[in-house]
Amino acid sequence: MNILVNENKLEFHLYNNNISYIFKVLEDGTLGHLYFGKKLKHRDSYEHIIQTTLAEVPVTPNCLENKRGFCKDILPQEYPSYGNGDYREPAVVILQENGSRITNFIYDSYEIIDGKDKLLNLPNTYVENRDEAKTLKIYLKDEIINSTLTLSYTIFKNYDVISRNAHIKNNSDNKIVLERFLSASIDFKEPEFQIVHLSGAWARERHIEITDINQNKFVIDSKRGTSSVNSNPFIALKRKETTEISGEVYGFNLIYSGNHIEVVEKNHYNKLRVSVGINPFNFQWTLLKDEEFQSPEVIMAYSSSGLNGLSLNYHRLYRERLARGVWKDKARPILLNNWEATYFDFNEEKILDIALKAKELGVELFVLDDGWFGARNHDKAGLGDWWSNLEKIPSGVEGLSEKVENMGIKFGLWFEPEMVNKDSNLYKNHPNWILQVPKRSNTPSRNQHTLDLGRKDVREYLYEKISKILKNSKISYIKWDMNRPMTEVWSEVLDSQNQGEVFHRYILGLYELLEKLTEEFPEILFESCASGGNRFDAGMLYYMPQAWTSDDTDAVERIKIQYGSSLCYPISSMGAHVSAVPNHQTNRITSIKTRGNVAFFGAFGYELDLNKITDSEKEIVKKQIEFFKANRELIQYGDFYRLVSPFENKLNDAAWMVVNKNKTEAIIAKYKILSIPNSGYESLKIDGLSDDKLYSIESLQIQGKTYYGDELKNSGLIFKEPSFNDLGNIQLEGELDSLVGDFKSCLIKLKAVEEQK
Repeated sequence: MNILVNENKLEFHLYNNNISYIFKVLEDGTLGHLYFGKKLKHRDSYEHIIQTTLAEVPVTPNCLENKRGFCKDILPQEYPSYGNGDYREPAVVILQENGSRITNFIYDSYEIIDGKDKLLNLPNTYVENRDEAKTLKIYLKDEIINSTLTLSYTIFKNYDVISRNAHIKNNSDNKIVLERFLSASIDFKEPEFQIVHLSGAWARERHIEITDINQNKFVIDSKRGTSSVNSNPFIALKRKETTEISGEVYGFNLIYSGNHIEVVEKNHYNKLRVSVGINPFNFQWTLLKDEEFQSPEVIMAYSSSGLNGLSLNYHRLYRERLARGVWKDKARPILLNNWEATYFDFNEEKILDIALKAKELGVELFVLDDGWFGARNHDKAGLGDWWSNLEKIPSGVEGLSEKVENMGIKFGLWFEPEMVNKDSNLYKNHPNWILQVPKRSNTPSRNQHTLDLGRKDVREYLYEKISKILKNSKISYIKWDMNRPMTEVWSEVLDSQNQGEVFHRYILGLYELLEKLTEEFPEILFESCASGGNRFDAGMLYYMPQAWTSDDTDAVERIKIQYGSSLCYPISSMGAHVSAVPNHQTNRITSIKTRGNVAFFGAFGYELDLNKITDSEKEIVKKQIEFFKANRELIQYGDFYRLVSPFENKLNDAAWMVVNKNKTEAIIAKYKILSIPNSGYESLKIDGLSDDKLYSIESLQIQGKTYYGDELKNSGLIFKEPSFNDLGNIQLEGELDSLVGDFKSCLIKLKAVEEQK
């Protein structure tokens, strides 16, 4: 890992063992992009890999007065400005007092530092030792508006990613207004890519979509005030021939939880530009003299080993250098959440009864969800009144948490601090605290409204109420929910010219509140939630190492949701529960085995009343819990490989695997969605193991007892027909299932063994 500079050419080369990133200062003083991809040898000049002068291009401005063919509309750039002959998407647009939006940031100097600086008030990746990374800072100036732009690039020793962010400072006496200030822009010379992105809606989040790139623009964005279930802030560019295990692919992920935009643009010269950052929609940020603005961080990853190789880059980085605190490296507890077991219909006796049965079966943490506070007997009232409802819980949360802990099980609690019902004491006392526009009606969603977290008094109220409960109760876990997108985005505390700051100020206020609470209560495991996956993003993972992946707990739907989420996010971040059947979202009935076999691959838990399942199902739950406790470190810290895609496979199959770092132990999960008659036998090829190691197979349904890793990769595992009646090494003794049916699954445990001589 190093950053080398060709001083005479002002060329900058960031590299580690696997990747290189190269750019230079162009003749006009702006920055030109040269290369991002597989590691290149360093040399004294890279002028031969960029063509800065062409024959005159018709109807395209020349950007140097006395030199034809220097055309910004064709040149690959690093951080393009608006108005100088480049008609593609700019990275920065600044409104000045004279009404102009023309800027021209010219190279001034650079600085190289060991390690990586922390971003002010924003989530970011980090280093634990300065020798883990190097950071290059490029300082550019626009003399006309007297402003300094700083572009930061970090190369890590152990992760094949480039971290980028942008910072601007206004040094002049005149105000400037940022209308667009992205985190990164990068140009590719080759146009032949496909876009991979994660799309969806509530209950079917982060489905994989692959789109060919045609001339013009492809835009992914959110205007909802959250990163959204519809368009996650992750995209990838892959070659058409790229698969899960081979071929080139580039990834871009914004570490941010609010409005975002990702633009892939192919212009009429077949030049490709990727732009990533805060969504400029309804965004304006005023900077007075000496004021500054910091963009969020974007993580740009590269893999020559296919989509799974790209995913491993993100998984390892986010597990090890984005998640923080005690729970980054601590095994997560198996929990039971009461929401789908009771909804609002519970009392203290019922809660204790559910918690006791959970304890008896091996659950480690009981979570009390919505309905414990204020006048909260339905979703129309009480939200915002963060004190115990003593009619439902006479002991209060303080006493209830102690009773649960005395059973030998930990206690967790649900909050939705960012929202309020109009039927609440909080709203009656502070009706001006919500996002709303004077004289206009408010748009409710789930009978609630959004508090203005950009206001200091709102944050102070929430901190006081939440911290009081946490200090006075025995709480080990918090589920932090947020159940609606934003509307009427206007703030009473900002002037008219600053209303374009409300969205971002909200997110900054949220981050400030989370930082304060997680610092004060470091032993508490925080899990984020937003109507399920409405804010499932890297920004939240900085404060909470796991997130509720989706409100959809149906095992079949979860296969797609968790598979798609794994393109960027580690399975340790995915809350995954076994719920009751018929499923409350799809009305589908699946076996408790298949529900467990899906939920194992995440932050595992249950969401049902274990008193209401059959005795045989209780025995299965015990075995599931024993299995997960024995394997959770492998699942939480292992490498995740996607083997068969539920989005592509015509046989209704899906499969994945988790393997430990030294490749001596692995768990494979294979899922059959719909039964196919007379299907014969199937073969599953398994990538991710060591070619030379010999593995034993712990499953009754596999033909053969041991395989070498290269056999599993190239020839595959053979499954007898029919095969999906097996729960692998957690099958109950003497238990027989129907040999035919839908929604079947099996687990296969692999262990490396010594070869017999």
